Amino acid sequence: MGQAASAHPYSPGASNHFRSSNLDLHHLRPTYTNSQLSEDVCVNNQLDYTSEIPDECLALIFQSLSSGDRKRCSLVCRRWFSVEGQSRHRLALNASLEVADHLPSIFKRFDSVTKLALRCDRKSVSINDEALTLISLRCHNLTRLKLRGCREISDLGMFALAKNCKSLRKFSCGSCMFGAKGMNALLNNCSSLEELSVKRLRGINDGSTAEPIGPGIAASSLKSITLKELYNGQCFGPLIIGSKNLKTLKILRCLGDWDRLLETITMRKNCLTEIHLERLQVSDVGLMAISKCPDLEIFHLVKAPDCSNDGISAIAENCKLLRKLHIDGWRTNRIGDEGLIAIAKNSVNLVELVLIGVNPSSMSLMVMASNCQKLERLALCGSETIGDPEISCIAAKCTALKKLCIKGCRVTDAGIEAFAFGCPNLVKIKVKKCRGVTNEVADWLRARRVTLSVNLDADEIEPEALDASTSDGGAQDEGVEFPPIVSGAACNGGNVAADVGAPSTSNGGRLPTKSRFSLFSGRTLVACAFRRLSNGPGSSNDSL
Repeated sequence: MGQAASAHPYSPGASNHFRSSNLDLHHLRPTYTNSQLSEDVCVNNQLDYTSEIPDECLALIFQSLSSGDRKRCSLVCRRWFSVEGQSRHRLALNASLEVADHLPSIFKRFDSVTKLALRCDRKSVSINDEALTLISLRCHNLTRLKLRGCREISDLGMFALAKNCKSLRKFSCGSCMFGAKGMNALLNNCSSLEELSVKRLRGINDGSTAEPIGPGIAASSLKSITLKELYNGQCFGPLIIGSKNLKTLKILRCLGDWDRLLETITMRKNCLTEIHLERLQVSDVGLMAISKCPDLEIFHLVKAPDCSNDGISAIAENCKLLRKLHIDGWRTNRIGDEGLIAIAKNSVNLVELVLIGVNPSSMSLMVMASNCQKLERLALCGSETIGDPEISCIAAKCTALKKLCIKGCRVTDAGIEAFAFGCPNLVKIKVKKCRGVTNEVADWLRARRVTLSVNLDADEIEPEALDASTSDGGAQDEGVEFPPIVSGAACNGGNVAADVGAPSTSNGGRLPTKSRFSLFSGRTLVACAFRRLSNGPGSSNDSL
């Protein structure tokens, strides 16, 4: 059953002796009867010296082990089996219906679980409301819960969860069938909820008649909201508007017009520091609304064809604290030099910049390199205007640069050679799908700068597959090692356990500009719109 190292101390019977600075191990040494000594303390007629380790110390040792090592240790003896189970705080279960009968025994052994992941694959029937109710009764101290593919859980199960697990701080669900009533029950009971992530929640697909979600008592504590692949994500509007302490907002591949909601959100004072928008029907109106977030530090704009230089310039001129900026222009050429120059002139604190499907000129790159003196991470992908002069400019001007990724650009060996002397702080450079760059220049660069990590993919050329959306792998796949957009701790398990929250990967293809705009022209979109976007010429599967 999936387990990651836990920072929570083991405290059976509310005992915390091991925290004392005057801990006397001899005082904590366990005592055994003759029968216990012969059964558990003696192995092959020899004394088991580990029996003198107190349970609290043994639990701390287990918490520093990997999941596999913990499971192996639990098989050593009955005492280790008991201590390992009682000190485990993270658990990942295969949430198929067959597991329901074993839940009482599972949570009898693992009675200290605070972080739980339940996942069921598409081919299996998931646990139901009764099973979720049992889990909520056994795990009163639950602080984190992930539900994936639990399609048999309805609003009734969510009511029980909300009633019994009021200490929840993080809740994530994907491909579930409960609706607005179940979500509102959670928000009305969990006053400590800080992070909410909702993906493919099928129960709220009722169009304009959908019940509004939120704000509830959780609105005062919520700091992060992620909405992904929802047909009617606007019903979360009251929750987003009512969350006055909200810092992170991510809206990814959700249908409908989002300009009006963004305007409403930013009409009041807000403390948003991070916003992600991906494949949305949002225009410069929405971006100008976002420019009213004075504390904004991280902004990702991915494949929003209605956005142009005007919206980007408004954000750059008003969000002076901007540190990380990701733009996937989808090759519409609506975001270019004007927007990038505005960023360069106003975002002096910029440390990370990712440009995908954007065609900057040497002029905008020159201003960027000259003004953004703190820039440490840069990714340039799928640009038709990036060549050797532009790369040489970066090498000469970006003295603080530490990591650089170049993918699908018109760069040759001459441009890469500039890094033999430029960018003195550079520690890693990755070049991918650039026809003019050879292995010889990579070897030459490694010889000149032995401390520089040079990653060259010269053989793999896919000129029509340069789509690198940040949420589909994007900058991470380019080797820049930027923080992922969607963070989810996966837990590894055994026969009853499952990996949770593994992101799906896909590569969308290039569509003509006219066809992409026409899909977003209406006020509402149907589900097949995104399928047409991703199933266009030269694309791979990327459907909802």
